[in-house]
Amino acid sequence: MAIMRVNPNRMELLRLKEQLRVARRGHKLLKDKRDELMRQFLTLVLEVDELRRETEKIIERAHKEMMLARAINGPLLVDGALMAEGPPLCVTVGRENTMSVQTPVILFPEDPEGKARKRALPYGLASVTGELDQAVDSLHEALPFMMKLATMEHKVHLMAAEIERTRRRVNSLEYVMIPSLEETIRSITMKMDENERGNLTRLMKVKDMIVEQEIAKRRRHIEERRGQL
Repeated sequence: MAIMRVNPNRMELLRLKEQLRVARRGHKLLKDKRDELMRQFLTLVLEVDELRRETEKIIERAHKEMMLARAINGPLLVDGALMAEGPPLCVTVGRENTMSVQTPVILFPEDPEGKARKRALPYGLASVTGELDQAVDSLHEALPFMMKLATMEHKVHLMAAEIERTRRRVNSLEYVMIPSLEETIRSITMKMDENERGNLTRLMKVKDMIVEQEIAKRRRHIEERRGQL
């Protein structure tokens, strides 16, 4: 693992140790986030699969009813009836935050019983038969399911991208940054220990020199006193 180019002193050592502490804490938080995202992702995938099956059943029923309406009323009459302008469709657009994943949410207005409101037919009831009414009602019933399915599938894609980004960050911290910091701290510690041993050795040599000089000085002093006697 590459060692960072820093000055081997105590200030750099303290700074790198603090950086290593923050990196380890960030690694733990990101790892927990990745695991929670994976759990919610798998749960959401199962919900999307179930919702898709239900939506496809409603759309298939609406398709059959539309084919029957075209067969009974004729394609021109059905197309003309569907071209009529109806009341606008109002929806509520919100945003959902799931583990820092921002997902748009589209909601249809509901009546007091909690069911989606029935949409008024855009054509006259006497112009076509009831088969087209059933087909339009089935399509209107499928619309909230389709919007919810689109929202959930978009959320799945966003969560998958966030999981991938979080995984790369976790791997970068675990296999690159943290080992590099640990190796740099170990290298600085070894250099500082080596410098400390070198300083201690020099101090011991200086002490020995001072002791030798003091001994030699005392010997000269004793010899001078003997010479005077």
